[in-house]
Amino acid sequence: MRKFCVVALFATLGGCVTNSETVQFKTSNPQQQALVRDGQPALVSRQKNSLVLVRPAARQFQANGRPVFVVGINNLGKAPVDFRVSQVEAVQHVGGTDHSMQVVTYEMLVQEEKNRQVARAIFTGLAAAGNAYSASQAGYGSYTTPSGRTGTFYSPTAAAIAQGNATAQNEAMIAATVETGQRNMTALEQSVIKDNTLMSGEWYGGQLHLAPPTDQGGGAKTYTIVITVGADRHVIDIAQGPAGA
Repeated sequence: MRKFCVVALFATLGGCVTNSETVQFKTSNPQQQALVRDGQPALVSRQKNSLVLVRPAARQFQANGRPVFVVGINNLGKAPVDFRVSQVEAVQHVGGTDHSMQVVTYEMLVQEEKNRQVARAIFTGLAAAGNAYSASQAGYGSYTTPSGRTGTFYSPTAAAIAQGNATAQNEAMIAATVETGQRNMTALEQSVIKDNTLMSGEWYGGQLHLAPPTDQGGGAKTYTIVITVGADRHVIDIAQGPAGA
């Protein structure tokens, strides 16, 4: 089942973005193979006790955005091995100097989503307050008679209808806000890679999010991801540049 999930994850994730960049993999040792899967670049890295597959989570990345990769790990050994996100390293190479790239963990992504949910709740609350205020004024009106006399009136029926509509709209907005937050949290839980102990022969995988590499004036950005599985170190060299370049 785990192997099926990893394969499905590799097969279904993809997309298209504007102002985009693509990635290419470069083998760093004879135990690696760069290949193409379903039109996308990928890399297979084999060490003594583990196999790692890496491919971009989308067909193109947004320039200056976070690169996201799908990582699949297979324990080839006879004993359980640990994968720890804290042991994943990412380094960008700029002019002969290496610069650390932050690995954006599941916990960080969850906190970001919580912050977005707070902002969405505030905007929803403001919109709901506006609806409620408009409804409270709906029963009032003014008139002018043919003789020129003016006045005001209040219609309880119109007010009740407006308030009922506002209540329904507000409930729908609040429900949609809550549903969006829950859906985003579920997506993070299901897709983002986390710490995991792999039993012998087991597959495990998920999305690995990185901080955006430093812009190189529109040129290629090169960086390395090191994925540690037990005692094995898989060195993944990547070049990221403008799509079609």
